[in-house]
Amino acid sequence: MRLPLLRQFSQYLMLWCVIIPLSVAGERPLQPLIDAAAAGSTLRLPPGRYSGPVLINKPLTIDGAGKVTIDGGGVGTVITIATDGARLSNLHITGSGDHHNELNAGILVSGKFNVIKDNRLDDVLFGIALHQSEYAVVKRNHIRSKERQLAQRGDGIRIWYSVGNKVIQNRVEDARDVIILDSKENYLAENQVSGGRYSLHVVNSQGTQIIANRFIENEAGIFALKANGLVIRQNLVAEIRDVTGVGIGLKESSSALIEENRILNVMVGIALDLSPEDHDLPNFVRSNLIAHNTVGIQFLSDRGGNHLSGNRFLNNYLPIAVRNGGGAMKNEWAENYWSDYAGFDQNSDGAGDTPYELYAYADQLWLDFPGTQFFVASPTFSLLDFLERLAPFTEPRLMVRDTNPRFSIDRQAPSVTQENSVSTCSFC
Repeated sequence: MRLPLLRQFSQYLMLWCVIIPLSVAGERPLQPLIDAAAAGSTLRLPPGRYSGPVLINKPLTIDGAGKVTIDGGGVGTVITIATDGARLSNLHITGSGDHHNELNAGILVSGKFNVIKDNRLDDVLFGIALHQSEYAVVKRNHIRSKERQLAQRGDGIRIWYSVGNKVIQNRVEDARDVIILDSKENYLAENQVSGGRYSLHVVNSQGTQIIANRFIENEAGIFALKANGLVIRQNLVAEIRDVTGVGIGLKESSSALIEENRILNVMVGIALDLSPEDHDLPNFVRSNLIAHNTVGIQFLSDRGGNHLSGNRFLNNYLPIAVRNGGGAMKNEWAENYWSDYAGFDQNSDGAGDTPYELYAYADQLWLDFPGTQFFVASPTFSLLDFLERLAPFTEPRLMVRDTNPRFSIDRQAPSVTQENSVSTCSFC
């Protein structure tokens, strides 16, 4: 009798040794379950924690129902998708590696028609990386990088050498950048990005559409380099933290449409540097609210080639600034609202009776002499500016001439949604 009892006890002991480590660690290996699933099937994981990294190399749907955590254990990329038609949803993904050169991410995607939806990613270096991805959908994910100094974090969303992807309604917090590299025809809409460096960095990527996103409290807003055919519409860019931060910047980029955006409380609202690069492909800047910034629009040269109409320049320290001693007269200006306009509207048609003209006086000295920037808005600068306007030392330079300025701010409000607003701005 004692031998069977001992045998039974030893069996229970072995079972305890197997089960207890799993329950203590709280993780089961996920890769065997993926390997065993048939292509095209749906893998509904029981609630709990699963260990990565894992590779998905066949069409497969994994749904965690909001009760599944996949932990990479601090090694490599947690989930790599290298197939067409995979779907990940309702998962908590955490614990990637720490190596930038290996692009350690929460999810790395290549292939066509993959869907990444309703996931939560944290403690991952890079969040979601689309590399050579076509027509993926990345929607309603919440992404947070590792707790590092800003430059040492990874990108919340990274798109490289990819075409036709849709990135919609994601929330990215405390990552480095959201970035698009060497790609074309990608669509980003209704995302929220905060606590990072670049809200969105677009490099050598054509035909990107950037619609109705909220970029708040980052070090820079939207910045595009060598990116033609951009559509930047109905975005909110506000509270840029860096003292040199730009709300929307174009460098060597042509054929852009910047329309119905709200750019509030930044150093430079819109910056145009050698843009358009091709004068046959002008940029259009229209119906934007550019308010409470140090500079409304800054040109890095007097190159020209931009069409600016229907914008509202409200309470900027300088509505327009041009570096390197130039002017903005080579651009086309029409029907903009200027809060510092000193004219009248005697026939009440909503248009000023005289053109709006902006001259360069002492208030723009700091643009060409950075050492004087400390004194901007000081009594010394204000007095110098007043004296120069009263009795100019030299002929002032005409910066802007809008022949038909709007007199009323209410007649050209951008048609942006209430959700895409800043409650502290009464004009939004």
